[in-house]
Amino acid sequence: MRTRLRRAVVTAVALLTATTALPAAAAQGHDRQQHPSHGGLSATIRYTEYGIPHIVAKDYADLGFGTGWAQAADQVCTLADGFVTVRGERSRFFGPDAAPDSSLSSATKNLSSDLYFKGVRESGTVEKLLAEPAPVGPSRQAKDLMRGFAAGYNAWLRQNRITDPACKGAAWVRPVTELDVAARGFAFAVLGGQGRGVDGITAAQPPTTTAAGAPNAQDTARAARELLAADSADMGSNAVAFSGSTTANGRGLLLGNPHYPWQGGRRFWQSQQTIPGQLNVSGGSLLGSATMSIGHNARVAWSHTVATGVPLNLHQLTLDPADPTTYLVDGKPERMTKRTVTVDTKDGAPVTRTQWWTRYGPVVTSLGASVPLPWTTTTAYALNDPNAANLRASDTALGFSKARGTADVLKSLQRTQGLPWVNTIAADAAGHSLFTQSQVLARITDELAQRCSTPLGKVTYPSAGLAVLDGSRGDCALGDDADAVQPGIFGPARMPTLTDAPYAENSNDSAWLANAERPLTGYERIFGTIGTQRSMRTRGAIEDVAALARRGDLTVADLQGQQFANRVPAGDLIAADAAKACAALPGGTATGSDGKAVDVTEACGVLAAWDRTANTDSRGALLFDRLWRRIPAAQLWKVPFSAADPVGTPNTLNANTAAFTAALADTVTELRTANIPLNSPLGEHQFVVRNGKRIPVPGGTESLGVWNKVEPVWDAVGGGYTEVSTGSSYIQAVGWNGSRCPVARTLLTYSQSSNPNSPHYSDQTRLFSQERWVTSRFCEKDILSSPGLKVVRVRER
Repeated sequence: MRTRLRRAVVTAVALLTATTALPAAAAQGHDRQQHPSHGGLSATIRYTEYGIPHIVAKDYADLGFGTGWAQAADQVCTLADGFVTVRGERSRFFGPDAAPDSSLSSATKNLSSDLYFKGVRESGTVEKLLAEPAPVGPSRQAKDLMRGFAAGYNAWLRQNRITDPACKGAAWVRPVTELDVAARGFAFAVLGGQGRGVDGITAAQPPTTTAAGAPNAQDTARAARELLAADSADMGSNAVAFSGSTTANGRGLLLGNPHYPWQGGRRFWQSQQTIPGQLNVSGGSLLGSATMSIGHNARVAWSHTVATGVPLNLHQLTLDPADPTTYLVDGKPERMTKRTVTVDTKDGAPVTRTQWWTRYGPVVTSLGASVPLPWTTTTAYALNDPNAANLRASDTALGFSKARGTADVLKSLQRTQGLPWVNTIAADAAGHSLFTQSQVLARITDELAQRCSTPLGKVTYPSAGLAVLDGSRGDCALGDDADAVQPGIFGPARMPTLTDAPYAENSNDSAWLANAERPLTGYERIFGTIGTQRSMRTRGAIEDVAALARRGDLTVADLQGQQFANRVPAGDLIAADAAKACAALPGGTATGSDGKAVDVTEACGVLAAWDRTANTDSRGALLFDRLWRRIPAAQLWKVPFSAADPVGTPNTLNANTAAFTAALADTVTELRTANIPLNSPLGEHQFVVRNGKRIPVPGGTESLGVWNKVEPVWDAVGGGYTEVSTGSSYIQAVGWNGSRCPVARTLLTYSQSSNPNSPHYSDQTRLFSQERWVTSRFCEKDILSSPGLKVVRVRER
């Protein structure tokens, strides 16, 4: 039986290969564009262990079809929820006051989400981008993938029953169009720009009184800095590429460890995509995407990290004293454009609101709750988001998927400029390494900011990278770079880039220390800072990867070891001092923030004996974690940061403070109140529950500096950390050994499906708990030898 099955698969792949190789005249007869509604799209899907699909198709529309089908099979409810979002229909189905899951924007309520996304739909924004010729707009291949994805999703809906209780029988699960798929891509593109300001865009209304003054510059700068830092903490990443000079065989190595949400529409989904003779790539795709977001092919591997470049800026408008919806540019009045949007609501009347748009973008009255931007009778703020003209990420990803080395990865970035808010780290079989912050950023040079910043911008730009330019002056326009794909953005020549360094690493700090021995400088402030304090995670990562590079003879096994070393850099810096300070307390007591004395004697011993890791069996890791979160950062260190030693500073615990002893006492009280022993293994109190069973989770929070980052949710009554909001997600360790098959190990931490009735709801989560990996089945011989091989031929009917 097994032999017959393998022969059938080989035959199917051979037929697809033959179709792909047809002469041009014959191949035209298979052009699906001639039959957009009844094209008979199809694909072959080979499933291997853990429900990983290997999709084979003869062209891009068919590949999109197979991808849409397979994603729907695993994630139909999550996908459907996202399509409701980009159609602006959340209020209709879920009520206007409920909150979206924040996957596709920062909207705090369904109503503001709908007002924004329906406004995008009614303005034809995405259609216009689809109509732009490549490279400004998406290529024919990218559009075929989107069209095929929609058809595959719809075909799965027609031919299968939904078993996921999250949307079984729900009226909001409906067929989709190519436009819906493209709109989801648009939402991803503007996450860091318009998506961050959705509440402020949809709430912006002309003032009716003269009240409200200018925002406080220092407060706004601090809030903007915290807002941008929070974005990185919620969705960050680590990645490192090693060049052949450090490896055992002279070939490159790549470890990618993105930290993305564990629930909702920003999850990764794992697959292999093959068009024989044209494309063969494995990796993780963001849900709703028909291309590979992070992955590898036979010659090159890449990953992304969220970049420090600020993908938006503000223009401060000077308003006509007689009309707050008219602004002045070089003394001449320009009327704002009025967009009136009506949203249907559940069990209520439709809601109609107006949005106001300018030559710079929409008027916005806030960026999150903490950054107010009041619209007064004299002043308003418009948000410029260059990624609102960027629907090119699919073509960037296709370029990566077809690349034969890091040079091709860089060429794809230069040709398409499609990445909105991430860095790229890559390695290849020839031994090259690459780091580049090639993201779409408004062309705001330091010179322009110096010349054109408003008083608010003079504070927010150097402090947070948020430019606030004088919108009343025509000479403050962004300008163009000759090599840029679209007007108003930096061209590829301006991007911080490091090639062929022994290691190239990023953990969401700026490009400055991608390699500590070869620091990158000379870029504009909007890209990030130079010579400033690095995060604990960056410091720990550089220590680890620099040590690996110096040691040399590296293999994929070393990458696997780095991923699950679970070293706690913060613990290495202060745990011993904390234990000594604890032991020195008179009578073994510390005074808590409530003024009560607490016996902390046991804690001293637990901290001293802790192994400084966040493994599930580590005793003391939980105690240290809860303590670390309580020590005020401003009172933590004796030795401050020095740009001359950015990896080693700040250091040395400032233990002789009331803040430290209060934090220690409060931590002990918290754990004892929750009946959690101070020396409990971490995994007993850091876990997720799947189908009623606890699965221990290794790793640690952002500020601890653990490479294997997880952001768990504290629930003392429930037993500790009982869920993970974000953290290690699609992990890959990739190298080469001279054969045609890359040496790759992968892990999708939260598993392929969010359906609790799926066999692949938690299987890889259990692997993650046990620090085990999936051996990638990339070559045909490996796919066909899978003991769990299942072949499905899917088609339109």
